[in-house]
Amino acid sequence: MRRDRIACRPSAVGPDRHPADRWRGAAAITARLLAGLVLGALLLAILLPTGQAAAGEPTRAEPTHAIAMHGAPALPPDFSHFRYANPDAPKGGRLTMGVLGTFDSLNPFIVRGVPVQAVRGHVYESLLTRGYDEPFTLYGLLASRVETDPDRSFVTFTIDPDATFSDGAPVTADDVIFSWEVLRDHGRPNYRTYYAKVAKAEALGPREVRFDLAGANDRELPLILGLMPVLPRHAVGPAHFEETTLKAPLGSGPYVVESVDAGKSVTLARNPRWWGRDRAVNRGQWNFDTIRFDFYRDDNAWFEAFRKGLYDIRVETDPGRWETAYGFPAVRDGRVVKEEFPTGLPRGMAAFVFNTRRPVFSDIAVREAIIRLFDFEWINHNLFFDRYRRTGSYFEGSELSHRGRPADATERALLAPFPDAVRPDVMAGTDAPPVSDGSGRDRGALKAALDLLARAGYALDGGVLRHRATGQPLTFEILVTTKDHERLALAFARSLERAGIVPSIRVVDAVQFEQRRIQFDFDMIPNRWDQSLSPGNEQAFYWGSAAADEPGSRNYMGVRSPAVDATIAALLRARSREDLVSAVRALDRVLISGHYVVPLYHLPTQWLARWSDVRHPAATSLYGWLPETWWRADGR
Repeated sequence: MRRDRIACRPSAVGPDRHPADRWRGAAAITARLLAGLVLGALLLAILLPTGQAAAGEPTRAEPTHAIAMHGAPALPPDFSHFRYANPDAPKGGRLTMGVLGTFDSLNPFIVRGVPVQAVRGHVYESLLTRGYDEPFTLYGLLASRVETDPDRSFVTFTIDPDATFSDGAPVTADDVIFSWEVLRDHGRPNYRTYYAKVAKAEALGPREVRFDLAGANDRELPLILGLMPVLPRHAVGPAHFEETTLKAPLGSGPYVVESVDAGKSVTLARNPRWWGRDRAVNRGQWNFDTIRFDFYRDDNAWFEAFRKGLYDIRVETDPGRWETAYGFPAVRDGRVVKEEFPTGLPRGMAAFVFNTRRPVFSDIAVREAIIRLFDFEWINHNLFFDRYRRTGSYFEGSELSHRGRPADATERALLAPFPDAVRPDVMAGTDAPPVSDGSGRDRGALKAALDLLARAGYALDGGVLRHRATGQPLTFEILVTTKDHERLALAFARSLERAGIVPSIRVVDAVQFEQRRIQFDFDMIPNRWDQSLSPGNEQAFYWGSAAADEPGSRNYMGVRSPAVDATIAALLRARSREDLVSAVRALDRVLISGHYVVPLYHLPTQWLARWSDVRHPAATSLYGWLPETWWRADGR
């Protein structure tokens, strides 16, 4: 099964992701989300003492070249380039990327349509940019300086005097305020909620803008604003901002849109007047003269196009394909290179998702029983060459995971008001996903599942599992959109049928799948939540109670948990890395204990195949491979 297929569907996830349908109820989610976070903050105020400025934080407000979520930035003001970029990388040539799917818009900031995601990073820039060797540190980009106080009650950005849009117009404080207003009022739900927390925005001068954050109780907000895309006020009309468009956008980034073939391809060309080409944060990056994105609607056609050399880099997550399909001549003679890249990121949660809004999944015992019936060992051996690892945490493989770690004092204090929210074994860190004998017919797993289902009121009747009170069979629909998902769902269904559960599997096209997903019109779907090393506001969109019934959020399972809301509030107000880690582990424990998903699996490294004339730096970032640091050896 292709895990990137789960990950890459359009979704409202974070500042740089997108959903694919109109947002509805933005005002409601903003009000409810803020109320939930305020409630969580009040609980924390009672439970935990207010900390002082953490080690490494400035004791007074003063402009700096960078800002870290916790502690101090790793790089000094005079750093020359990021470690994972090659400052001597040659410029020139074309990079062609293959993308699975289609598009009907070049606006990545709204919920309508399916946009070209690459427009966000290549054409549009933000005030600050990530350092990918740190959990969450931002360095100056459009803004050369950033200023905040230990309480993070405000943030001020000073715009680089050289910063211009691709038409030569300067980037000003008015553009920044305009961008904030447009995205707050017309952007995707995450933008609307984040930016609604700002009490006031004002231009202190032509190149200086200040955001008043009083009362937000959100220490991540200065960084969220630093990542805000800056739009040109003179070229964007708010009245039509929420409409899809294939008109070439105007940004300040390294590339401009050169050509568009609707639904099929987009070509970006380097802006020869790009203002930021010599800045340290960009040195050794954005090396290709042109970048073409070709879109493929069929998975097999997508792979065959790579074999034929029609695009240059392929991320591979299917062990079967990795093991058996890369024996073509170009691999054998070295023209195509297979590589594995390490990553320090959490592995993310790929899963079959229970929609707990549906009565069939409202009982936690039913959900736990179905989880026990997923035979990972059989599936991994027979379908995936034993290359996957089972996922047992929403932050698997990182210090943020609860697995193997008993809850510390901070976690226990945070969770004390919610004594039933976490199972004892999860609190102790001794829990693990169920393990089968790998036969596909594990009788012990079947008995454990049937015992749980009996507790929920179900019994076998002639081979069909029925509710004793109503006589209704336990059945549900698994909605999928790819052949790989269908294959996995069929394997899962065989295990379910042994318990008398007869699911139906419905295959729909990508557009219908996305429409049903964002409206929560499903029983069960495959999905993936990727995580960073510094979880923040996006967690409220993933799991917050306020997002449970708001179309466009990523709370697909419908979690409504005061304990989840309190842990999200805790991670947002954390003043130290230690407090953040404790809050995230507590959140992980609550989510795992709630049995909201059937956890699937992950790869230990990132797998890529590339045509050999496309090269990359020797150093890999903490976040793994970064295509913006690659180059073409022959410059053509």
